[in-house]
Formats: sequence, structure tokens, C-alpha cells
Amino acid sequence: MTSPLVHHTPVASERVLALLAPALTEPGAVLVDATVGLGGHSRLALDRFPAIRVIGIDRDPEALEIAAERLSASRERVHLVHAVFDEIPSILAHQGIACANGVLFDLGVSSMQLDEAQRGFSYAQDSELDMRMNPGDALTAADVVNDYAEEDLVRILRQFGEEKFAPRIARRIVRAREDHRVSRSSELASIVKEAIPAAARRRGGNPAKRTFQALRIEVNAELTVLRRALPRALDVLSVGGRIVVLSYQSLEDRIVKSEFAACTSIEAPPDLPVVPETMQPSFTLLTRGAEMASDAEVETNSRAASVRLRAVERVAA
Repeated sequence: MTSPLVHHTPVASERVLALLAPALTEPGAVLVDATVGLGGHSRLALDRFPAIRVIGIDRDPEALEIAAERLSASRERVHLVHAVFDEIPSILAHQGIACANGVLFDLGVSSMQLDEAQRGFSYAQDSELDMRMNPGDALTAADVVNDYAEEDLVRILRQFGEEKFAPRIARRIVRAREDHRVSRSSELASIVKEAIPAAARRRGGNPAKRTFQALRIEVNAELTVLRRALPRALDVLSVGGRIVVLSYQSLEDRIVKSEFAACTSIEAPPDLPVVPETMQPSFTLLTRGAEMASDAEVETNSRAASVRLRAVERVAA
């Protein structure tokens, strides 16, 4: 476990801390790190704001072990929870916490999960087709590839991978599994490559990227969980509290954009001359659109290349 501790660099850390700072000034302020991962953002926040408490959530028990070591210097101010982040309200209630002052979502697969070949997240390394963020869950990527009907594979590849060659890939997968169970990431990557026309393979990076993304999202129900989690996180936020979300692909960012637009929109009819206080939104946007990482950060941290950052603040109860 030593390499992740040494090499992990949290994305957009200075911008994240700057956005959260006004909400974390009071002694005892609570920051929920909904995807604590290896603890990078949390460690920086604990150092920057010495009076805060951090509730760190992750579905990956191995990540939590690393986070516990990484945050050990501040262990009296940290509580780590093995859970999925749509459970934020019950987690806070169990700790006797009425509301959170800040919430951070750093979405997608972690650098540790990508780097560990045996987890099966990466098309660049041969491994068992797994892709479970929580190894205790039942469904694996191999189950999806081998047991789902062809039409369901097409749906997943289109919906979660935005893959225009979804029918060709699904057909090729079904043909391959008639002979034997497809269980290795390298074999799946080869199947996808063979299914995509040669001209299309020369554009947009590895042709298996979208298929692997779609399978990972299906296995971990990532978008379903995110749709549940965002309104629940907004509900537990105190007045003056802030939520920051880092997304790494368009499907996540669309959900965040839609949820934040809904909670910051005025409910009054557009022709109303004066908007009553009761119809004013309870939240305000802190970012104009989605913010991207600087060229300088991308140069030092390649994971930042695809990040989209959005943030809101609660301004009324």
C-alpha cells in the first residue's frame, strides 16, 4: 500500500479548499468527504482548517485502510465510514450530527483502483473482469459481460459509455461467450477492438475506453447512486454550507449540472414583478458553468485533464 500514499495527488485541491473555506471557519465545522478515497483532499482540509471534523465515506475497504493511515495524525477529528455516499443523512444521524457545513464529491474511479491490476478497472492491464468498487458486492463486470442479454449490453454501452458502435460490440461479445466465458480484461479489450471499424480505432484513444466505463458504471450503479446522493447532501447542508463536486465524464457532470440548476432556480412565474422571499431559491451557484483544471495542473497530474468542477452554497433554510 505504500505507492498510493506516495504518489496520490488530489485533483484541483487548492480550488476545492478555497470554495469550501467560508463554510469551514467555525470551530467544530463538519466536512463530509463523500468519496474519501486515499484521503488526499481530507488531509489537506484537516491541515488547512485545524478546528474542523471530517466524516470520510468510501465503499472501498482498502481505500479506507489507506485513508486511515494517511489521516492518522488527525485521527481524533476524523471518522471513516464504509458505506456508499447516498447514505450521507443516516451516517450523520448515527454520529449525532444535525447538518454538514461542507460536502465534497470526487467522483469516478480512484487512481488506486485503476493502478491495481487485479481490480479489473483498466483496459491497459490484463486481469480478471471485476470492477467492483466494493469487493464485497455480488455483481462483477464478468457477470455483466457473460450473463446479460445482448439487448441489455447494447443499452448499457449506449447509455453509460455513449458508444455509437454498441450493437457491433454487444454482438461480438455474445459470439465470443458462446465458446467460453469471457473473464479477462485483455480479451474484452480485444473483442471491442475487433468490433469497431478500423477507421474509428485510429481516433479518440483506446477503443475499449467507453466499454470499460459503461461496465464500471453498471457494476457499481454509479449514476443511480449519484442521483440519490446529491439531493440528500443538499438537504443536510447548513445555511452557509457548501457542496463541491468533481466529475470526470459527461454523464456525471450532466446529473450534477441538472441538480444544481434545479436547486438554484427561482420557483416564481417569470412575469412576476416582485419575487416573494418564500419563492427565492435556497442555494446559489458558486461556479459559472463547470470549471476545468489549469494546463499547469494537467501537466503534473494527468487525472485532472477531464475534471469538471461545480459548487453551490445554501443561502436560506
